Amino acid sequence: MSILDMTAVELAAAIKNKEVTVKEATEAVLDQIEKSESTYHCYVTVDKEGALRKAEEVQKKIDAGELTGPLAGVPVAIKDNMCTEGLLTTCSSRILGNFVPTFSAEAVINLEKAGAVILGKTNMDEFAMGSTTETSAFGETKNPWNPEHVPGGSSGGSAAAVAARECFYALGSDTGGSIRQPASFCGVVGLKPTYGTVSRYSLIAYGSSLDQIGPLCKDVTDCATIMEVIASHDLKDSTSVERDDTDFTSALVDDVKGMKIGIPRDYFGEGLDPEVKAAVLKAAEVLKEKGAIVEEFDLSLVEYAIPTYYTIAAAEASSNLERFDGIKYGYRTEEYNGLHNMYKKSRSEGFGPEVKRRIMLGSFVLSSGYYDAYYLKALRVKALIKKAFDEAFAKYDVILGPVAPTTAPKLGESLSDPIKMYLGDIYTISINLAGLPGLSMPCGTDSKGLPIGVQLIGDCFKEKNLIRAAYTYEKARGAFGRKEEN
Repeated sequence: MSILDMTAVELAAAIKNKEVTVKEATEAVLDQIEKSESTYHCYVTVDKEGALRKAEEVQKKIDAGELTGPLAGVPVAIKDNMCTEGLLTTCSSRILGNFVPTFSAEAVINLEKAGAVILGKTNMDEFAMGSTTETSAFGETKNPWNPEHVPGGSSGGSAAAVAARECFYALGSDTGGSIRQPASFCGVVGLKPTYGTVSRYSLIAYGSSLDQIGPLCKDVTDCATIMEVIASHDLKDSTSVERDDTDFTSALVDDVKGMKIGIPRDYFGEGLDPEVKAAVLKAAEVLKEKGAIVEEFDLSLVEYAIPTYYTIAAAEASSNLERFDGIKYGYRTEEYNGLHNMYKKSRSEGFGPEVKRRIMLGSFVLSSGYYDAYYLKALRVKALIKKAFDEAFAKYDVILGPVAPTTAPKLGESLSDPIKMYLGDIYTISINLAGLPGLSMPCGTDSKGLPIGVQLIGDCFKEKNLIRAAYTYEKARGAFGRKEEN
């Protein structure tokens, strides 16, 4: 097995057993980036010198017995909306094109403590607003399964980097499906944890009540292992939750006997591609054969999820993005006439069309006269959606469904129709509104050879149910990857 074929856990074990050095692993993945990055454009920034320097530091600590964890020495990619000390952090936006933070996100610090080697920052939809990684100010990322198609978004760079073997695993962020949907489109595993499980400190906010950091990786074992490292209680994040059940690898058990799995009928109606539907239901059948109890049920309020999500997310975005004014940091227009004109021109030139669209929508729903009619109503519907999930989880351990209505669309198709792009989030956004964990993993390919993902949804703080079901399915399914890799 070549170094690039290894999972993160396999590579860490090989490094520990002195079969591979950290430098060899880092050089192998940097060579792969050099070879394929011009095709896929997964990264905004590649820190070659920093990664090689870090590799040597980590190797010394491993040799001295200071680093013994299951991810020590493994190269990782970080989505470009997480601050990294001394390393350019742009949110794939012109307005932050020159921003170098003096601090790091807590999730990044946790990885570095575990011996991670940071390769660079992955491309994304600008300020995480988009579903295709085409709204980036630095150009689109392409899907490694077929470069004519999108990798999904907003964490498309992270998902594509894992699929293209340009890193061993990556961090992404999920506001309305931004980890799970690109994981589905790129044929990798992605987990959005329960809200508050991973610190949001120094994650540049899009929708503060919805954002959550999570892993994108090659298999379920990697997913559970990475979660153990990045999950932590952080006093710097007021929404961070103290948990004593973050031993996620204990759920890597090939057994779902007696597990109750619910399939929402609402998720399998009009608009779902027949090939996606067949693959997802086949995955459910595999779990049923392994001993799970699988039933269909009605999950109400699905049709209200999209307007609710876009009202709340846009409102929070308009508030969060007020800070980018051209004064303290980031882009400032060169020619302006007075302070107000400088604000206006800096933001007009610095933000892309999709970000402007959402700022305007958010400002509208928060404005006097519309606040009650839209924003407060959306908050009430959000509570009803959470209640509907609570009722479902009184009966079921896991809910199973599709991640997206179709496989990855062609480049340019979604961007020309924003409403179509928004509707593509229909199966993922409810999970963020309810603060629930959701896991995406590959369950097949369509007739064009593009990956199809199945989504497993759990109750709050029940990631272990998802990991157990996903691990069992993965063992039954067998290896999954692009043809040239298998």
